[in-house]
This record gives sequence, C-alpha cells and structure tokens, in this order.
Amino acid sequence: MRIVRDNFERRITYLRVSLTERCNLNCFYCRPGEQKTPTVDGLPLESLMRVIRAGARVGIRKIRLTGGEPLVRPDVIPVVAALNEIPQIDDIALTTNGSLLAPRAQGLRAAGLKRVNISLDTLRPDRFRSITRNGELSAVMNGLEAALAQDLHPVKLNMVVMRGINDDEIDDFVRLTEDRPLHIRFIELMPIGVSSHWASEYYVPADEIRRNIDQRYGPLQTVRPAGGDGPARCWKIPGFIGSIGFIAPLSGYFCPSCNRLRLTAAGTLRPCLYKEDEIDLVEPLARGVNDDELAGLVVQAILRKPQGHPENGILPVCDRLMSQIGG
Repeated sequence: MRIVRDNFERRITYLRVSLTERCNLNCFYCRPGEQKTPTVDGLPLESLMRVIRAGARVGIRKIRLTGGEPLVRPDVIPVVAALNEIPQIDDIALTTNGSLLAPRAQGLRAAGLKRVNISLDTLRPDRFRSITRNGELSAVMNGLEAALAQDLHPVKLNMVVMRGINDDEIDDFVRLTEDRPLHIRFIELMPIGVSSHWASEYYVPADEIRRNIDQRYGPLQTVRPAGGDGPARCWKIPGFIGSIGFIAPLSGYFCPSCNRLRLTAAGTLRPCLYKEDEIDLVEPLARGVNDDELAGLVVQAILRKPQGHPENGILPVCDRLMSQIGG
C-alpha cells in the first residue's frame, strides 16, 4: 500500500466517482435542453468496487459520489455500504441536487455516508423551475432538512453564481449561515459542455462576490474549510454559525494543489477535468484484468495528470457534458 505522487509531486488521494449520467433535473447550463443525450448508469457495483479498491492500494483515501444525479441510481445505498468496507477509505461524501435525498438520507447515513454537498442555485421556487426546467424547490429543501437531521455534517450548499440569473440572491444565501450550521460555496460558472461557448456571458468572478459581501457585513473572518481539503477558500461573518466559501476555478488558479482523479460514468479515469484525456477501464475489466494491472491503470492516470490549465484562463471543455464527467 502506497501513496503515489504525480509528476509534479502532488499526492493524489481523492477520487470523484460518477455513478450515472442520468439526472432527474435538466439545468440549462448543464444539459442541452430537450436534445436527447446518451445516458449511462456507471460501472456495475462489483466492477466499481474493484476500481476503487485498486485506487486505495495506491493512495486514494477520499471518495465523492457524483453524477448526473447519483441518487437516481437504485443501488446508491449498497454502493456507500461497500465503500465503507474498504479500510483505506476514510471519507465518503456525496454531491446531489437534493431533490431525492429526503427519503434516502437515513439509509445513506447508516451505510456510512459522512457528509453531503447540495447543489442549489436559487431559493425562489419560480426561478428554480426555470433554471432546472422541471424541478420543485420544496423537494430540495426537504432534502436539506433531512441531511441536517441525519448529521451529515458539514452540509454544504453549492451555488453557481450567474450574472443576471441569480446573482441578486447572494445575500439570501449568506443569511442562511446566520443561525444554521450550513456552509455556502459560491462557485464560478465553468465553460464545460453545453456552457462551453457562452459561460463568459454569465460569469461572475469570486472576488466580486466577496467584495459585495464585505461591503454589507464588514471584514470576514478566515476559517478553515469545513470537511475536506477541497479548493474552497472559506470565511465566516462574525456571530454567524455557518461559513461561506468561494470556489474560483477561473480567477483563483488552484491546480498546484489538485489532489483528485475522476471516474466517469462511462468507466474512464479522467486525470484532469479540463483536459480531454481519459483511460478506459471498461475493456480491461471485461477481459478480466487482475488487481495489480488495475492498480497500474490508476497509477497511469495519476502520472498522466497535467500540471494544470493556463493561469490566464480555462479553455472550453467540449468533449463531455459536466453531467457525464461527474460534477
């Protein structure tokens, strides 16, 4: 058992696993409207666990389950339970749109899920239906309450800030942290998939968001990120219970600290979100690759991880939708 470093001396300990390309919502910046797109349910449970056990042999310690919408997958609770049985995995998290979470939260917690991120871009029901094309905000809020009730802490809310779409709600999200243990993450819109050619129209830099919050509440207190070692830079407002953070993939270059790989629902390992380079695992698994060879493929993905994207901007990612890569 060893922790493998990439060619730039980064310890790669984090695997984001897309359980499915399917989603019960249809957010306009993630999916191309009514156009039919291929949907994949991810690797079968046994193959999925083989890949993750292979990753654990070479240093993977943290798993985040994503999609699409991971809770669309019927066996999501058995997936969490199987992950919980891998000794080297010490952190199991979930990113979800929250709309299917309420009836599953207790089972997920019992299976070993530690924490949850809920993607939520608006607190207004009509606007929620517009952004998601078909969603009901009340279902997400029920999921949020269930996550808090099941102690899936820290509970984070991920808001993709878009100019002219929802940037007038930043303060509404900030106020959620006043008397509840919620951790808001304001995220810059990325040029990926369907949004690859127009994301700049809606882009709001993280520094602008923070300046607006500073002007209203005064200087923020620096705090350590709640749960995990991700890219968010975090603060809190004095006297507030929760925290706020900013994830700035465009304006806040954090590639030097990137510690992750992505396993797509199509069964490929993607070393970098922004580079169209993947290692296929479906064919090796189908022909019965042994565990040593499978671990070798994970190492190969680690060693193919690039240093990062150009510091002056991100080239649009057009080979896959974000829901296909895993959010």
